[in-house]
Amino acid sequence: MTATLVASNVAGGYAHRTLFEGLDVTVAPGEVIGVVGANGAGKSTLLRILAGDLAPLEGTVSVAPADAFIGWLPQEHERVPGETVAAYLARRTGCAAATLAMETAAAALAESDTAADTYSRALDHWLATGAADLDERLPAVLADLGLDPQAVPPESTEMTSLSGGQAARVGLAALVLSRFDIVLLDEPTNDLDLDGLDRLERFISDLRGGVVLVSHDREFLARSVTRILELDLAQNTTTVFGGGYESYLEEREVGRRHRREQYDEFADKKADLVARARVQREWSSQGVRNAMRKAPDNDKNRRRAQTESSEKQAQKVRQMESRIARLEEVEEPRKEWTLQFTIGAAPRSSSVVATLDNAVVRQGDFVLGPVSLQVAAGERIGITGPNGAGKSTLLRLLLGRRKPDDGRAALGANIAVGEIDQARAEFSGPGRLLDRFEQQMPSWSTADVRTLLAKFGLGADHVERAVDGLSPGERTRAGMALLQARGVNVLVLDEPTNHLDLPAIEQLEQALETYDGALLLVTHDRRMLENVRLDRTWRVADGQVDQR
Repeated sequence: MTATLVASNVAGGYAHRTLFEGLDVTVAPGEVIGVVGANGAGKSTLLRILAGDLAPLEGTVSVAPADAFIGWLPQEHERVPGETVAAYLARRTGCAAATLAMETAAAALAESDTAADTYSRALDHWLATGAADLDERLPAVLADLGLDPQAVPPESTEMTSLSGGQAARVGLAALVLSRFDIVLLDEPTNDLDLDGLDRLERFISDLRGGVVLVSHDREFLARSVTRILELDLAQNTTTVFGGGYESYLEEREVGRRHRREQYDEFADKKADLVARARVQREWSSQGVRNAMRKAPDNDKNRRRAQTESSEKQAQKVRQMESRIARLEEVEEPRKEWTLQFTIGAAPRSSSVVATLDNAVVRQGDFVLGPVSLQVAAGERIGITGPNGAGKSTLLRLLLGRRKPDDGRAALGANIAVGEIDQARAEFSGPGRLLDRFEQQMPSWSTADVRTLLAKFGLGADHVERAVDGLSPGERTRAGMALLQARGVNVLVLDEPTNHLDLPAIEQLEQALETYDGALLLVTHDRRMLENVRLDRTWRVADGQVDQR
């Protein structure tokens, strides 16, 4: 069915903090609304409110018709230990909940005829979710997405056993298999390769229902959305921009420039009037003193001079103050917090950073190689390829973390590696962020560590938390802080834009522009591949590396 979702005067956040307020947006059939804003602005909170998973602090969310099926797919893949791929897909598509509701209603029907209406509604919803033929549709969809049901049996393969890329494809399968009337997507592009991104874009363009999505993938936004909803944490505003992503960028820049110009004009005018009023008051005081000094020595003339001068100047002062009061107040645009990021430099490495000579790696049925490659000092290489093609294996081989089964691998001298890996493994586990960072930088004082992390938006509350309690974006910023603290001459970035907000991505690109060491950049972010200066590109596919 076609459905419309309406949010009216919605405020979101938590008891101690409001993240946004006064939000009004209508999601009509066929619309794709992209939600953008800095990390912490409340984007995921908004999706939870729209999904009915979290109550708004104020305002209302309504959907018509009332029985419309809203699908919310959170940012994390929620891989529950022991849950199979099939069970995961049943849960994510809403089929599992619909089946349970129907079975419960059927059991009640057997005991009471008055439960017929409840059963009828549960049955209709069960059919609408596609639960009736989910098992039949599932194998073909998984195979189409590159997950062979014979190699990865959905009924027995646990989600926790999948790689990040495989889990992303299963998450995409949940979308394809779903029968949602309105779809809410939180960072759906994370871990998807170029083929997966293309499929996701085609799936969204073919949907008849409305879509609200949160994404920091600029090319995906440009290709997919019809409107942009901006949550501006600094200005405490929520704004809906018509048109697509590129139109939003232009309108936002014009709007920011106009707001600054309006404030500057107001501030200059007010400052001028205040200065003139001050001069008038000084003249008034000076005029009284002069009149009293020059007047004849009798009380009558002195009082008259004093009165006339005071009233004339006081009237001018009142007129000036009245003009100031009538000025229409223009609020100064708040200064946005921006990440200032540089990559620490280490002494230059040897002229050759890494060499592979007919190197082969075998992992079960997968074989990478034979591969012969060389990375020179200061060389900038982009690495692309489908998920599961061996990109991460290639990185481990180049960095000496995996010995080849055949052939030779050699690492140069004076190599100082800085890395943000796909799993953000340096910042995972139960320990405090502060402790984990100090372990990596033992020569730094606690005060220096706190100061640096604060510059990356990780304040007192964050550093005392266990790193597992941080969001993926916060763990990524911690990794960036570590790169700034360390000196590196070989930089390895494996999907660095996952979970970063747009300002942080732009800062990363700027930092890479001034970095002069060797760079190995693995990314499916098409805008980043265009914006970052690269000397060569390696495409990894079918266990081979094509050098361009």
